[in-house]
Amino acid sequence: MEEERRVADLIKELVLRLLSQTPQNPGSSIDTQKSLRYAIRILSSRMTPSIAPDSAAIAESIKRQLATQGKSSQALAFADLYTKFASKDGPGSIQNKWAVLYLLKVISEDRKNRSDSRVSSGFSAPVGLPAFSDAELGGYSGISRDWETLEKGWNNGVLLVSKDPENLREIAFREFANFVKEENGVSEEVLVRDVLYACQGIDGKYVKFDKSVDGYVLKDSIKVPRATRITVQKLCELGWLFRKVKGYISESMDRFPAEDVGTVGQAFCAALQDELSHYYKLLAVLEAQSMNPIPLVLETACSGNYLSLRRLSVWLAEPVVKMRLMAVLVDKCRVLSGGAMAGAIHLHVQHGDPLVHEFMRQLLRRVCSPLFEMVTSWVLEGELEDIFAEFFVLGQPVKAESLWREGYRLHAGMLPCFISQSLAQRILRTGKSINFLRVCCEDRGWADATTEAAAAAGTTTRRGGLGYGETDALESLVIEAAKRIDKHLLDVMYKQYKFKEHCLAIKRYLLLGQGDFVQYLMDIVGPELSEPANTISSFKLAGLLESAIRSSNAQYDDHDILDRLRVKMMPHGTGDRGWDVFSLEYDARVPLNTVFTELVMARYLRIFNFLWKLRRVEHALIGAWKTMKPNCITSNSFIKLQNAVKLQLLSTLRRCQVLWDEMNHFVTNLQYYIMFEVLEVSWSNFSNEMEVAKDLDDLLAAHDKYLNSIVEKSLLGERSQNLYKTLFVLFDLILRFRTHVDRLYEGIHDLQSRTMESLLPSRDKAKSRRQLNDKTAEPGAWISDGRKALTQRAGEFLRSMGQDLDMIAKEYSLLLEGFISQLPVQQHIDLKFLLFRLDFTEFYSQLHPKK
Repeated sequence: MEEERRVADLIKELVLRLLSQTPQNPGSSIDTQKSLRYAIRILSSRMTPSIAPDSAAIAESIKRQLATQGKSSQALAFADLYTKFASKDGPGSIQNKWAVLYLLKVISEDRKNRSDSRVSSGFSAPVGLPAFSDAELGGYSGISRDWETLEKGWNNGVLLVSKDPENLREIAFREFANFVKEENGVSEEVLVRDVLYACQGIDGKYVKFDKSVDGYVLKDSIKVPRATRITVQKLCELGWLFRKVKGYISESMDRFPAEDVGTVGQAFCAALQDELSHYYKLLAVLEAQSMNPIPLVLETACSGNYLSLRRLSVWLAEPVVKMRLMAVLVDKCRVLSGGAMAGAIHLHVQHGDPLVHEFMRQLLRRVCSPLFEMVTSWVLEGELEDIFAEFFVLGQPVKAESLWREGYRLHAGMLPCFISQSLAQRILRTGKSINFLRVCCEDRGWADATTEAAAAAGTTTRRGGLGYGETDALESLVIEAAKRIDKHLLDVMYKQYKFKEHCLAIKRYLLLGQGDFVQYLMDIVGPELSEPANTISSFKLAGLLESAIRSSNAQYDDHDILDRLRVKMMPHGTGDRGWDVFSLEYDARVPLNTVFTELVMARYLRIFNFLWKLRRVEHALIGAWKTMKPNCITSNSFIKLQNAVKLQLLSTLRRCQVLWDEMNHFVTNLQYYIMFEVLEVSWSNFSNEMEVAKDLDDLLAAHDKYLNSIVEKSLLGERSQNLYKTLFVLFDLILRFRTHVDRLYEGIHDLQSRTMESLLPSRDKAKSRRQLNDKTAEPGAWISDGRKALTQRAGEFLRSMGQDLDMIAKEYSLLLEGFISQLPVQQHIDLKFLLFRLDFTEFYSQLHPKK
């Protein structure tokens, strides 16, 4: 209400100012009321001015008019006032600034016309609003009837509310048209056609491409209004964008045979070309309209389909947006290809403008079509149709055993951002599983699984079924296909290729889990392996292995498993014995060698060497016990010897027995720990993980975990190298102890024979001496020089053996102390249980307390 009251007050003030300049009745309230009613009626009507609502153009016209009249100072003052007037924005400011300027211009021209009329006619006419009668204010018909009265009061006026029987308006329009032609050096029709040429990348008559500014320009020498020049420049941006897009398409297609543009790049160019085709159709329509003449102001054209610069700007508003987007995409995708190109285009889809969003979705559906066909072909057929390296799955030629691990991998640079990393991994594994079944397993059952997966996902196996925007459908297809193909792959591995049985066979033979086989094998190959390594025949060892199999429960295993078990002689150097180079190997063929690779089998070989050394030490201690057990009663044969020699003998035997007990305690507990706490527990965990494995990757991970567990717990890991070295020194010391035990009891047996000979009659003594001399001709053998010499020799031998045993015991004690002291600081917790087993009575802790 306040604003309306304010507008009414302003109108009233304007009417009073106009009437104040009229010499007739300057203060008449009746004329004031009539003029005010007339002014409100005019302002409330739907009459529109005959020019476009452009405040800048009106202001420019006013300044030009003042300048032509020689009023340069007034023109400058007007320019300054207009600048201030135009800068007023916000609440309380005038919105229709062009209307105010137009009104002031009309009033100024009206005053000038009236002034000229007074001078020419010789009388004074009213300068303000005309004095109308009540009938004239009553309606349009009354005003038409009194046209002559109006003509006398408003000669050449502009506020026309009646018909124009004398074509005064047409005359004014013609004058305006002549003025426009004088002001413009080029007609608007010509400029429109030149702009249309520029939009097609063609130079026009006046609008040409300038390489220095990299755009279409209208030369400064051509006389056109500034507003027209600005409009032409804005419209010609479309031509510059068109040249960029068209140039990219031509360049890509020209280098296609020689360089790898790629299927995605070709699809992108095709989508751009389709958009340009629609753009050409629009330009054809606009060119047809540009042939119609542009009507003058408020004239009725012969056809309504004319084309002016303003209409052209409306027509080209949407193509400019699309062309600008395409130009941005062209710049970004110039050096990209494949999935990287699709991902870069996808970033522009997230836009708030529905036009841009829909345009980008349609463009991406065309661009991503080859990419989705690659995904479908890979997931359902295992075919990698990627000639130009555009797919995010890369393949490389490898051997069959390396197909799963090294044959295929993800190319992160080609992974579009609308496909997640987890989905990409599942896509990779699905196609890899199909290729593994086809190449390594020679299986064709995956085809039925993919058909079932497509049916379950609600898609078809034909190409083109999926596209951009259907990521959920793609993920559903991949999940269904992966689930069925992975299940089929595991079934083939478990049932057809007996993966579990082979794992168990490796545990029984390479990890020495088959006790009777290992014991018998060690018994029969022991003498052979004691020889130098370069004198041992691998064929003979293979025959001994076959004998061990036939003589144990291993003979009941599957023949395919037994045929894979072989003897392997490792590289050896000078001085190596058979024990140092002997090992067993298991021949894992395709597809089992995907799991049991050369690296994996090398780790199994390392574990076998450790377990074989442990079993050899145990076998050596058992052999020492067999040697010691029958000789425990030999002391009864030395009744005739001196007490000192008998005490020395008993002391040496006792020391040997105690040291054997310590070593046997250590080896027995270590072996128990390895066989039960390490091997059996790890196997149990591995068996459970095999049952819940969903794909081959899970199976490989479970096996790697199983193998790593054995390596770490068995002191073979990188963090247990010092402990491992100490342990092997202990093993070598125990084997040396076995050698000393054999020497000791051989000497005792020889001494016993000499003692028994001294108790025989003289006739039997000579016969026994001859037999004994034949057996003891080696250096250091006993010499029958009588009982005294025998006693002396026995004392020296026992003293020497006692010293050797003391040295072995001392060295063993130091090594064992060092080994036990390192166990608590190991990372793996199971090694702490080994410490508990070795020192459960805290004997070693009390013997060597920590300082």
